[in-house]
This record gives sequence, C-alpha cells and structure tokens, in this order.
Amino acid sequence: MANSILLKLSSLRFASATLIQPCRTTTSKHFNPKYKKERAGKYLKLDLPQPNQDVGEMTPEKMRQKMKERGILPPRPWMERPFYISATGGVFEPYIPPEGDGKASIVSTTRAKQTVQLLEKKSKSMMAIRKIKSFDEDFSTADFCSKAQDIYIKAHESLANDDKHAMRMYVTEKAYPEFRHNSRLKTIRWKFLESLEPPRVVHARCTDIVSKENIFGQVTVRFHTRQQLAVYDRFGRLLHGSEILAKDVLEYIVFEKHLANLYGTWRIHAKIIPDWAPPKEPSKHTRVIADPDPESIPEVETPEKTERETPAIADK
Repeated sequence: MANSILLKLSSLRFASATLIQPCRTTTSKHFNPKYKKERAGKYLKLDLPQPNQDVGEMTPEKMRQKMKERGILPPRPWMERPFYISATGGVFEPYIPPEGDGKASIVSTTRAKQTVQLLEKKSKSMMAIRKIKSFDEDFSTADFCSKAQDIYIKAHESLANDDKHAMRMYVTEKAYPEFRHNSRLKTIRWKFLESLEPPRVVHARCTDIVSKENIFGQVTVRFHTRQQLAVYDRFGRLLHGSEILAKDVLEYIVFEKHLANLYGTWRIHAKIIPDWAPPKEPSKHTRVIADPDPESIPEVETPEKTERETPAIADK
C-alpha cells in the first residue's frame, strides 16, 4: 500500500505544469453575460477640465473651441430685462390756476393775464382731448367729470380705511407714496359731504414716452367741495382737523391714463397747488402731561352731549 502511494506521487512529480496549475476566475465580470452591451452603455467617458489651466492665457479661438466642445453658449455683454412703464414721473405742462379762483377777484390784473393765457392754451387742450378720443371713443368731458369724482372719493376712502390694495387701483405709482406719506400709525376720519360746484375739466395734455406709440394722457379736473377731515395719532389724540367742522376745499387734481394700454384706467396722478394758495394749517404737537394731584382736581359737571344734525362750517 505504501509503495503504491509513492509511485503515484513520483508520477505527479514528472507531470506537466499545465495539469497541476489552478484555474483563475475574475470576480469583476457579471454573472449573467446577457445585456453586456447595454450595461457598458451606462458608463460615459467625459473629458474633465484641467483644474490648473489658466483661462486668461487662452486665445479667443481656443476658448471658442473649448466652449463649442462642451456645448456652452458665449455670455452676452449686456443684460436685457423687460420693464413696464405704467405711469409717468410727473406732470407735463401743468395747469396754472387763475389767481383767487373760487372767490370774486376778477378785477385783479394777474387774473386777467392768466385768463388770456388760458384762452391761448385752450386749443392745445382741445387737441389733446381729440387725441384721447382716438384711443377711447366713448370719452366725453361731461361723463369723465362724474367718473373722476367717484375715483377721487374712493381713493380717499381707501386711504382712510388703510386699504393699500384698493388704493393702487385709483392712484398711480407716482402719487402712491405721496398719499401714504406720514400716515403710518395714524387714524384718519374723512368724509365727502357735497360739491359746491360741479367738477369740470380745465386742462388736458398727451405725450409719448420711449416710443411714439406709447402715449399717456393727463386731464386736470377742478373740484370745489365740502369735506370733513380729522387725523388722530396712535394714542387717539387729535392732530389735525375736526370731525364736527366742515371746510370748503378747492383742488386741482391731475388724472392720468396709459392710452396705449388697452386695459389702462384713469387714476389720480398729482395735485396742483397754486402759488397764491394760503399755507396749510400746521398739525398739533402732542406731549405727555403729568398726572395732577387728586386734591387739586375741581369737580365740574359735564353737560350732556348733543349730536349735531349738520356739521359746522369753517369760516373761509
């Protein structure tokens, strides 16, 4: 038995190396040879950019070639951003009110000169109204005055109610900050009582911006009304006006519309204040008053409050 084993080992010793060499197997191959081409297509060979390459030293032709290889469009030297002009920045050819309008001052020489100037400029207003009618066939000065008064009332009511979204419908972007100026933390009580004189169109102009087709129209309306105004601060103290006192107000309001826009609307754009107008009443200053001693407070009988049927009218 031992001799047979030795004979077998001696025969293996002189055998060829191919018979005793172990078989090598690769573990990187997929166990299923199917879809070999599809699996190879999932891997893409990309040409990565060189991190140490200086782009500034490249010639324009070389840079164009590199960008074309990567499918990159060249950057533009300018930035085009669309913008929309919904209102002008001011009043072009503003209306000059005659001196002492609303009062009996026909004898004044300045009033006579201004009347002559208004007659000369009346033809321009007629041409502007004709231009407005070319965009809006239903436009008429009589109907526009009632519409302008409605816009005027709604704009001031939205300011009193602190409705910012509604105010943008009746006020242009130029007049919006002027309406909202110094109204933060204020309580406004405003009321339109009546019109002393019917509103009338006194001035009209048209102009173009950027292009000749982009036309804006401005119409100045004269309002002579009776109103009530009271402004309170955040502590409820009266700063300006009165809720029981009515005043006569003479105003020249400029309304603007983007005529080239099919959906343009008439909105309040500015207010013309003549040079001869009296100065405004300054607002009252409020301050903290120290609490008095309880012994020094006299007892005063407070009469019963009676409501007024009609507000008092301030002296002119």
